[in-house]
Amino acid sequence: MSEVRATIGLINPKSPTNVGGVLRAAGCYGAQQVFFTGTRYLKAKKFHTDTKNALERIPLTSVEDLAQAKPSGAKAVVIELIEGATPLPEFIHPENAFYIFGPEDGSISKEVLNWCDEVVYIPTIGCMNLAATCNVVLYDRQAKLGGVESSDKTIIESRDTNNKMKWQK
Repeated sequence: MSEVRATIGLINPKSPTNVGGVLRAAGCYGAQQVFFTGTRYLKAKKFHTDTKNALERIPLTSVEDLAQAKPSGAKAVVIELIEGATPLPEFIHPENAFYIFGPEDGSISKEVLNWCDEVVYIPTIGCMNLAATCNVVLYDRQAKLGGVESSDKTIIESRDTNNKMKWQK
């Protein structure tokens, strides 16, 4: 049985807000690492948006080529609005996945598609931003593969310290 592992690859992200959102999603849903290409994020990273400080636990690594960063044994899964892609509700997540997300203002290149194993899209009306897309994919992965107990204990451990609400009918 392969290791259950999720890694994220971002192609030339431009928005520090979205990279911060991706890091927060990675922390919430157990992704082990985030790689990114390009220089736009490096120029804008001073705008800190990772409010849960996931960067302290999840490496964010700049690379020249995501193909070189693909973890050993991982299936590369492109998330993109591409004709012929598998709709996310029908997709079976690999246990060891390297999720590749394109730039907010462009598409995944054919060169990247050539080395990837799957292409998946999220059925929506219009396109979502990078951080929202990452959250939906990682949530779907967790919902289908498990990994987090659904309980009041999980709620208590996960919620903000200012939230002490209880629901009683």
